[in-house]
Amino acid sequence: MDSIQVYKPIISFVSQVRVLLIGPVGAGKSSFFNSVNSVFRGHVTSQAIAGCSQLAGLTKQFRTYSIKAGREGKPLPIILCDTMGLEESTGAGLDTDDINSILKGHVPDRYQFNPSAPLHSEAHNYQTSPELKDEIHCVTYVIDAFKMSIMTQTLEEKLNDIRTTVDLMGIPQLVLLTKVDEACPLVKENVRKVYKSIYIKEMVQEVSERLNLPLSCVVPVKNYSEELELNPDCDILLLSAVTQMLRFADNYFDELSDKLGKISMKKYWCNI
Repeated sequence: MDSIQVYKPIISFVSQVRVLLIGPVGAGKSSFFNSVNSVFRGHVTSQAIAGCSQLAGLTKQFRTYSIKAGREGKPLPIILCDTMGLEESTGAGLDTDDINSILKGHVPDRYQFNPSAPLHSEAHNYQTSPELKDEIHCVTYVIDAFKMSIMTQTLEEKLNDIRTTVDLMGIPQLVLLTKVDEACPLVKENVRKVYKSIYIKEMVQEVSERLNLPLSCVVPVKNYSEELELNPDCDILLLSAVTQMLRFADNYFDELSDKLGKISMKKYWCNI
């Protein structure tokens, strides 16, 4: 917790890392924010509306959630950006055009998603000149371990199309494998055994292969859902995931710093 609270992005004009959460309906995107928020608040909270109604997710807006260290503490150096869930059918769920706009910082907080009409540049709430601090610095796919084996090819193709877009933009990507306790009886009995579970290891390998991301980019977590009290073992997994997000964002900022440095040197030599 201490290392997260004292973290500072290496680029001075960015004070908070913005992490975009993307995933199917009901995978646990909003629940992940609630769970991390709970760890730093010291008790279980439910600020973001989580869950799903039949086949539709409850998140209909783009939300940017800042987390405080305690009830009256300072905001942490990370903002979790929650989105509408991905769905199989065309014209339903999060639109890929909206994802592009979010990545580039054009979408404001509380923007109401419309699957049949993505945000366009002429819209009154479209942010025309976003700064680096408004852009996304790390993309995190949230995948339900319990439903991983039955993920349809259509949904898998949507995720891979998004991954390709994010790749081209050079933004680092991470995967949260949620609901590991529901997927494996061993982990349900004791969350500490998550890295000893052969089944969870197989799930990590499967999601790595299906999304074409390295094994080291897949992080298992257990969100708070029905608990009334915090569990240190769950906290450790959640904090490890946040730490990885900050590390991946650092890689992104390193790349940007190198590019900015080269541009500055080029301008210097051109002026001589």
